[in-house]
Amino acid sequence: MTAATKSTVPQPWTEAPLTARLILADGSVIEGRGLGATGQAIGEVCFNTAITGYQEILTDPSYAGQIVTFTFPHIGNVGANAEDTETSNLSMRTGVRGCVLRADITEPSNYRATEHLDAWLKARGIIAISGVDTRSLTNRIRENGMPNAVIIHDPTAKFDTAKLKAEAKAWPGLDGMDLVPDVTRAQSLKWDEKRWVWSTGYQTLDNPEFHVVAIDYGLKTNILRSLANAGCKVTVVPATTSAEDILERKPDGIFLSNGPGDPAATGKYAVPEIKKLIASGLPLFGICLGHQMLGLALGAKTHKMHQGHHGANHPVMDHTTSKVEIVSMNHGFAIDAKTLPSTVEETHVSLFDKSNCGIRLKNKPVFSVQHHPEASPGPEDSHYLFTRFANFIRASKGSPQLAER
Repeated sequence: MTAATKSTVPQPWTEAPLTARLILADGSVIEGRGLGATGQAIGEVCFNTAITGYQEILTDPSYAGQIVTFTFPHIGNVGANAEDTETSNLSMRTGVRGCVLRADITEPSNYRATEHLDAWLKARGIIAISGVDTRSLTNRIRENGMPNAVIIHDPTAKFDTAKLKAEAKAWPGLDGMDLVPDVTRAQSLKWDEKRWVWSTGYQTLDNPEFHVVAIDYGLKTNILRSLANAGCKVTVVPATTSAEDILERKPDGIFLSNGPGDPAATGKYAVPEIKKLIASGLPLFGICLGHQMLGLALGAKTHKMHQGHHGANHPVMDHTTSKVEIVSMNHGFAIDAKTLPSTVEETHVSLFDKSNCGIRLKNKPVFSVQHHPEASPGPEDSHYLFTRFANFIRASKGSPQLAER
């Protein structure tokens, strides 16, 4: 047989082995192709509807303890870079435990890309699975809530399925879990970097107007940059910092950051300190977990949500301005608005499900929102909230206020 004849002989069909599994607590097994880091992790599976900003999502510490399913099918096609990260705590590699993708990662096509997403995932220790019917998984979460699951990537495609099912079933879940110790920083930090500007990168705050102390429960870097844009130099402190230590730093205002886990669990040590900070009379602003724990400090209760809010396209009504804004969200717990005391006003409401998205104390410059006004990823509709916080500080000093923008 000649070489030419050999080339025309049909070859048997071969397919790459499915080297990853997502195993749900109810025993369901989802097969796919492994990407990123090898090994296994356990967490709660949620879905995120954003079509951009996957790198920011995967580095958001609020996702600690979770496995993110991306509903957008093309994840990774713009690559990764060193700038688009939301982990302010440089000692923490990531918050998310894994990610679920519909399609394989393509070669990056973006002038800012410096790295393939697969390599980036490996470097950060994030396990990924592709080839999953993410639409079906998303519908399942909408119907049944966010399941606990094990995600595993093994290049040999050898899995002890029975053992993995038992591990997924035994994991207690995020309800009652304090994850802040995993993501907060150990030391204080000074911050003066402003938001990214096209063609010039990040800017520096040269003449700060205020000093703000930010409590790090899992703080995103774009929150710090947004505070700097509002004229605030920031001192970031660990989550367990006492109110006395914070007040000794002579701040003009106090910020309560986002973060992961159950606010009631973190609130066991955080809420008593927040109450003291409220009593100080200083302007105070909270976002996400900080919003939830402020609610607890003011006498409200929080509850676990069915599917949570994760995305960059959520409509929210600001009752203080009667404006509707499209916002970025990432939370699985919420304040129960029915439990708010009479001293607290509800300022923002989700137009998807009417859940609480903002509160303010009627007699003090204290307010918070559930959504993420810093975006990253997401629209910039809510940037005005940082100006609102700065105006509270200006009012406390008797200085002229600026238009919210």
